[in-house]
Amino acid sequence: MNTRVTDILGTKYPLIQGGMAWVADARLAAAVSNGGGLGLVAAGSMDAELLRKEIRLAQSLTDKPFGVNIMLMNPHAPDLAKVVIEEKVSVVTTGAGSPGKYVEAWKAAGVKVIPVIASTGLAKRMESLGVDAVVAEGCEAGGHIGELTTMALVPQVVDSVSIPVIAAGGIADGRGIAAVSMLGASGIQVGTRFLASEECTIHQNYKDLVVKARDIDSRVTGRSGGHPVRCIKNPLVAELLELEKKGASFEEMEAITVGSLRKAVKDGDLREGSFMAGQIAGMVGEILPVTVIIEKMFAEYEAVVRSGGAI
Repeated sequence: MNTRVTDILGTKYPLIQGGMAWVADARLAAAVSNGGGLGLVAAGSMDAELLRKEIRLAQSLTDKPFGVNIMLMNPHAPDLAKVVIEEKVSVVTTGAGSPGKYVEAWKAAGVKVIPVIASTGLAKRMESLGVDAVVAEGCEAGGHIGELTTMALVPQVVDSVSIPVIAAGGIADGRGIAAVSMLGASGIQVGTRFLASEECTIHQNYKDLVVKARDIDSRVTGRSGGHPVRCIKNPLVAELLELEKKGASFEEMEAITVGSLRKAVKDGDLREGSFMAGQIAGMVGEILPVTVIIEKMFAEYEAVVRSGGAI
């Protein structure tokens, strides 16, 4: 399957695995790359040496291209940016800030740069920096989100820039791929579906929550403080929503959530863990190998295209 995105990534399929902090480690990244997509090692809260270790592990597990996701609010971001170059990583995706001061060095080293954005304004700004593509992520996604839905965001971003647009948020099967391709996207980013994969190393409780989730089982907290996050409902989410109703400050809510993602991923703490997942968790019914997930999605996409859709 050849698109502008497969040309950039050097992959079989125009698919990037989401850069999920604490979740997207070398093993998941290598599995996605071996399955024909672009796996990502999520630097998240890593320091430079931990990222280097994960990159080298991924290199030992796949001979296919893979990338690194850097959250630019990470205080180690300058060092992480250097590690990407030193370890000859193919692609870097970014979030939570502008990659402007790193783009020139990355591009000079042959690294493809793909920021995650949530508005046309940000997309235009990223294009002006010389990035290779953007990921337009709708608010259906899990974790930190913007305000616009994928359906509304993607076509507006496509119309506003000339670089390829990769759609994210609410994509779990071939119908989703077909839908965003009709909106003008040249590729997709998938996160939540890979939580329920055999190669994903998160706690079994996390996987079980995703598999059992219904369409109405995610909630967004932090909107009042300007830092919205989508997670599967649990006691922590209920507490945060109640605090928001009472007008709690961002600092008060942040104090409660410190370490909550780690508690979900590593400990499976059903009470105090932050189980980030998108709205499509309700579509995820079983745990499968990564390669099966990817091939199934694109087989479904081809079937939808051949049938002309459901209308």
